[in-house]
This record gives sequence, structure tokens and C-alpha cells, in this order.
Amino acid sequence: MKSLKIGVFGAGAWGITLADLLARKGNEVVAWDFDSGVVDHLKRERSPRKLPELHISDSLQMTSDFDACARHGEVLLCAVPSFAVRSLCDRLVPLVGGLEKRTLITVSKGIEEGSLKLPSQIIEEYFGVSAMERVAALSGPSHAEEVSRRIPTVVVSASSNAQTAEFVQDLFMLPEFRVYTQHDILGVELAAALKNVIAIAAGGCDGLGFGDNTKAALVTRGLAEISRVGRAMGADPMTFSGLAGLGDLVVTAMSRHSRNRHFGELIASGRTVEQALEEVGQVVEGYRTCKSAHQLTSKLQVEAPLTNAVHEVLYGGANLRQAVGDLLTRDPKSEIY
Repeated sequence: MKSLKIGVFGAGAWGITLADLLARKGNEVVAWDFDSGVVDHLKRERSPRKLPELHISDSLQMTSDFDACARHGEVLLCAVPSFAVRSLCDRLVPLVGGLEKRTLITVSKGIEEGSLKLPSQIIEEYFGVSAMERVAALSGPSHAEEVSRRIPTVVVSASSNAQTAEFVQDLFMLPEFRVYTQHDILGVELAAALKNVIAIAAGGCDGLGFGDNTKAALVTRGLAEISRVGRAMGADPMTFSGLAGLGDLVVTAMSRHSRNRHFGELIASGRTVEQALEEVGQVVEGYRTCKSAHQLTSKLQVEAPLTNAVHEVLYGGANLRQAVGDLLTRDPKSEIY
């Protein structure tokens, strides 16, 4: 693949890791962040505060100039938190117009509050239905802490257009970063969002001192819950047994690198929501997503006991240990329904 001009929006841990990967492959990469302090630090130190082992490529340019980053990119990578996707699109459209000559890739994971839309659905709102053939989501079990150390990682590129999915596959593929393709962008993004809520519950299990049996059951029933929501929204059921479904759920629920799991563990240890968020020190996507997911499952009339329990603990002041007891003492039922 020839060298491409790539604009990366969002220089957090994941955004800067992917920007560095793309720069190492010989592309002309410019990364922007809304926080000028982050930009200045990366320019000066060439290493992110949260990923001190990563020395970013000398060719990777950092900027606080949003317009310059937008106009630079033949490929645009959206790595902002999910709650910022709309504001990003709002600024992008006047600068780049449509996506006729550009590809837009999103790695944001969440469900927007209010609209209950996934990142690609917000992008479609701004750029139009026809532009979705130029849009892909990159997702899967991929903590920045490990990708930045070049530990073998496998993810999926999802797009309604097979050529776009394959283009993104080629763009990111490295021996230590393998990319598969997928057609179900809705299912991939939904799994990416909802697994963060289940990961908070998994952290709660850790904080309460539960064992492997409990965690395994939680992940399994969490996957069933995610799959029910996906079916109700018209996603491909096979997506949820793949990298963006089971794969991402396992790593987020189990890993010491997971912000969402750590957040749940802190809640279980007695921290308030505000204290736990401050201690994590980075965006905890599952906290916001939990509220949206609770509203979405209610709207779809899909049974989601785990999501509801996490919502009651985070937003309703429920006791975590009591919430676990309530889940375990629900009426008996068949596993498959």
C-alpha cells in the first residue's frame, strides 16, 4: 500500500498508539487533540504520560490545529471518546464536505446519550447514507498498553462495503497486529459499547472478592445479554461470538489494563462514582454508556438484568452486594431463550 496522509483525532492512549502504528508503516500522520497540554507534552517528550514505554515515531506530527489535521487527511481516524463524536462531526463536515475522496475510521466505543446512537450512526447523520460505504469501525480485544509494546493483537475491520473493510485491513495490518474483515458495523459497535458495562460488573466481582466461577458466569451471561440487544437491532448474531463480541468482552472484563473493570473494582471497594472516576484518571466509557444502554434496552423491550443492575448501582445508589443477591435470586429460567 502506498503512503497515505492520515489525520488522527484524539491523542489519548488508543489514538496515539494507532497513530504511531500508522506512522511506523510509512504514512504521513498528523494527530490532533483538543487538550493543548497533551499535544505539547507529546511534542516535547515523544511519549504519552499513560504509556511511558511508547516512544512515538519521529515522523508522527502533533498539532492543536483542528482544521489542518482535517484537511491533511486522505484517511480520517476518529479516536475521540464516544460522547465527542458528534462535536467532531460537527466540525469536520464544513471542512471536508463529503467522504467521496476520504475514508473515515472510527475506534470510538459507546452509545450517545439522548439519541442512543452508535458512532457510525452519528457519522451517517452528518455525512449521509451513501457516505457509509467509506466508513469503517476498527474494534476487538486491543488494549493500548499491549499494542504499544507490539504484543500480538487481533482485531476486526467492519464496514458495509467490503472494499472499505479490506482497505482498512491493509492499512493497519502488521505481523503483530492482525486484522480480519467484517460486514456488520452495527453489531461490532454495539458489542464494543455494551461490553464496557459488563466489564464494570466484572470489576465489581473482583472488588467483592468473588472468584473465577463468578467471573466466568458473568462474562457468559453478559454475552447473552449483548446478543439479545444485537438481535433486536438487526445485527448479525455471529458478530457476538467474534473478536468484537466475545474477544473484546473477555479482555475488558479480565485485564488489569481495563479502565472499566478497574472502575467497577473501585466502586466495590467503597469509592463513590466521582472518586472512582478521578482515581482511574482516564475516560471510563462504560459509565456513560451504562445510562444510554439502560434506556436503549428499555426502548427495545429487551431483558438486560446485568445492565440494569449496574445502572442501579451507578445512578440509583443501589448497594452492589445487594444487587448481586437480587440477580442470583431471580426466578429460575432456561439458559437459552
